Amino acid sequence: MTEVNRPQQRAGATSPHVGGWTRFVTARPRLSLVVALVLTALAVLAGSGVADRLGSGGWEDPDAESTYATKALEREFPDSQPNVLLLLDAGRSSVDDPAVAAEAERLTARLAGERGVTGVGSYWRSGNPALRAEDGREALIAARITGDEKAMGETLDRLAPSYRGAHGPVEVSVGGPVAVRHEMQTIIQEDLVRAEVIALPVTLVLLVMVFGSAVAALLPLGIGIVAILGTNAVLRGLTELTDVSVFAMNLTTALGLGLAIDYALFIVRRFREELAAGAQPTAAVGTTLRTAGRTVLFSALTVAVSLAAMLLFPQYFLRSFAYAGIAVVLLAATAALILLPAALVLLGHRVDALDLRRLFRRGRPGSGGKDGDAEKNGNDGSRTRKDEEGRAWARTATLVMRRAPFFALATTAVLVLLGLPFLGVKFGTADDRQLPSTAESHVVQQHIRDGFPGSPGGGLEVLAEGRATQQQYGAYRDRIAALPDVQRVDGPLVKGDSAYFTVLPKGEAVDEPAQRLVGELREIEAPFDTSVTGAAAVLVDSKDAIGERLPLAAAFIAIVTLLLVFLLTGSVLIPVQAVVLNALSLTAMFGAVVWVFQDGHLSGLLGFTSPGSIETTLPVLMFCVAFGLSMDYGVFLLSRIKEEYDATGDHDQAVRHGLQRTGGLITAAAVILAVVMVAIGTSRVTNTKMLGLGIALAVLMDAMIARSLLVPAVMRLTGRATWWAPGPLRRFHRRFGLSEGEPGPAAMAEEGARERVGAHR
Repeated sequence: MTEVNRPQQRAGATSPHVGGWTRFVTARPRLSLVVALVLTALAVLAGSGVADRLGSGGWEDPDAESTYATKALEREFPDSQPNVLLLLDAGRSSVDDPAVAAEAERLTARLAGERGVTGVGSYWRSGNPALRAEDGREALIAARITGDEKAMGETLDRLAPSYRGAHGPVEVSVGGPVAVRHEMQTIIQEDLVRAEVIALPVTLVLLVMVFGSAVAALLPLGIGIVAILGTNAVLRGLTELTDVSVFAMNLTTALGLGLAIDYALFIVRRFREELAAGAQPTAAVGTTLRTAGRTVLFSALTVAVSLAAMLLFPQYFLRSFAYAGIAVVLLAATAALILLPAALVLLGHRVDALDLRRLFRRGRPGSGGKDGDAEKNGNDGSRTRKDEEGRAWARTATLVMRRAPFFALATTAVLVLLGLPFLGVKFGTADDRQLPSTAESHVVQQHIRDGFPGSPGGGLEVLAEGRATQQQYGAYRDRIAALPDVQRVDGPLVKGDSAYFTVLPKGEAVDEPAQRLVGELREIEAPFDTSVTGAAAVLVDSKDAIGERLPLAAAFIAIVTLLLVFLLTGSVLIPVQAVVLNALSLTAMFGAVVWVFQDGHLSGLLGFTSPGSIETTLPVLMFCVAFGLSMDYGVFLLSRIKEEYDATGDHDQAVRHGLQRTGGLITAAAVILAVVMVAIGTSRVTNTKMLGLGIALAVLMDAMIARSLLVPAVMRLTGRATWWAPGPLRRFHRRFGLSEGEPGPAAMAEEGARERVGAHR
């Protein structure tokens, strides 16, 4: 099928205007590339060392009661918050053996004298049974490393090698929150390098398969690298102003490559179509920017909107992904709309150079040889292959629309069924089980979970503020001890007008009884002000903060998406369809997350330890990212459908044409992005693995199920009513709307008919 002729643009019919940057890029392509090269070099310098400045926390609500209590305890009772643990294993001896006790005391005294360490205590000094394993062969030394995350990591690097290993009759391992965070940060940085090493060559091979030309395949990679380097510089600058999570670097790599490839695929494909239609390179770039360029800009905006919703949450873990995601999306779009067109102007027909597929066709009967017709004009038979591919997608669209009720119901049922496991989701916190089972800090914490009474280091702290007597403290302690989920209460330790109690819950530190205990502690009446902190309290407050802001974030995404899709299509129904179908396409991701990562299926194959819960912020992050990427593909499809409908006025033909022109493109882009996300999913940190593999599944389900089957089926069922909008909204869209093509004769005739009907009424 050939492209329809596009009439000239009506004044004020489209927005935003692209003439300015089109003229600049086509007139000064070399200058554009030189400026980009200089800016990229500066970004490399500005972004160097960014990983060392990123944090590994950020899951807590900074305004929550637990956060306030934690900071107050750090200030008033710094020794109450141990963050590093030394696990002493006495082998076959008892930890009470005189030789073991003497070595333990020596290590305790030595640790207490280290710079940057305070609050050192141990089982041997306190006799606290919670610091002794039930089999009597292991016990703990607890201490606090002072400073911010970077200072604590540096102190741990300095101390751990001299304490780790054999010391006389004991074997020492290092654990605790600081060790977990530091080891997690180190592993993430190592895994990110490995992911890039995996993703880049595989992506290049896939791009060569899609484009044929090695030159064309290298262009998207170049755009992605520019976007990643630029975002690293942005993140480095943000670290001077606020906390940024190290996890955000994974999103930078994935979206930088994935979206740059999406946008470059779309632009290069349209450029090649214009060349094949006989346009000169400069004119082809101009047409490409006026059509595909607008869609790319619009698509980037929709993705950025989904990511911006995470700014509404207080946890800096989520906000970091918004910072990184918005930056990389805008940089990828900017590079695709300025650098890529400049390169295309300079390359011209050479964009099809170095067609590696010739190696496999040479000598094949009917290949045409070196001088065959298939290779004229540098096409090398690519137009024939594209036509065959397009016809296959057109046949798919015809089949789906012919059996629209069946495909709509069947795909919806499948997606809902795949999402059912999410109904059993349990939320938890990110702990040492995010790390590989062989990681030292994970091993230490697992020994504590399995062999120690209660949950050392995982209890709840109750801060009491206000003048009180010992009798009042004692009565309050008795009320705590009477709660059914309490195993033991220690304290109070009093300092001035403040005191704190340590409460060990029965069972795990953050399971349902521990979370219930947080609420019970907060409801106990006392003659002084109280606040509760600890792992379970942080989890409860985090869940409350997310639950409170989730409706606002969902409304923000929905409303802005509805507006943007309306600006693209001029329809009232299509934006509603887009939001509903996009959300439906994500059900498989959420179901798989629970079935695999919470319930532990495939944990052996994928190499992770299931904690039996999902970290509270992960579903929010995954929804925002996956929804944005889904809208990215939705915009590509809808823009082509709208272009054809404007030209012909034939609804069914427009849907068929849209899928014919974009089906292969969207599928190729989804497969490449999935490869990048799977490379991220090879991480040894469970949250990163979940993020990568989950979004890879969502992208594939969206491209292969939602875009290929569900969207054409639903649009066939809604028919011409799909394009309806009331008069005021039609006039609004006529003035401010955006589409890839210009309004065609059919669209203008239909608009005129609607206006005449409105005037008659």
